[in-house]
Amino acid sequence: MTEKEKNDYFYVCSLIEYTARQTKNKRRVIVEALGKTGIEKQLYDAEVNHCLSFEQVSAELIAQYKIADGNFDTITDCKYTVPGFMDIGKLYSIMIEDCAESGKEVDELMKLFSSFISDEISDFQTDVYYQNPSYLECSYRAGYLLD
Repeated sequence: MTEKEKNDYFYVCSLIEYTARQTKNKRRVIVEALGKTGIEKQLYDAEVNHCLSFEQVSAELIAQYKIADGNFDTITDCKYTVPGFMDIGKLYSIMIEDCAESGKEVDELMKLFSSFISDEISDFQTDVYYQNPSYLECSYRAGYLLD
């Protein structure tokens, strides 16, 4: 992956996280709404869109893809410091870089955000996000949180 591609994935993963928080949806809902074509478009547009605010781009996504509000709110009642949406986006982009076969990064993004690990990372009442990224990757590949 080139540095530009890494930056584009970081941006799109952060945008997915931001949009999910805004709409109180699981991250898989956003990925499913965008579909592969929509994610590819966001990656293509990332270099320009990252000059815009996340609020603006997210609002456009919500309207264009008709993303309804959900009830997956892991922030409001959280008793701990919630990691920033860009911190989460960085984690996802690293996991995609480490786990994806060359040329299949979009498929890996969709698989990752639709997996159990995404819900675990998004549960800010736990410390899963703060675990070593290698542990998260191994758990993701195993299909469950490792002991």
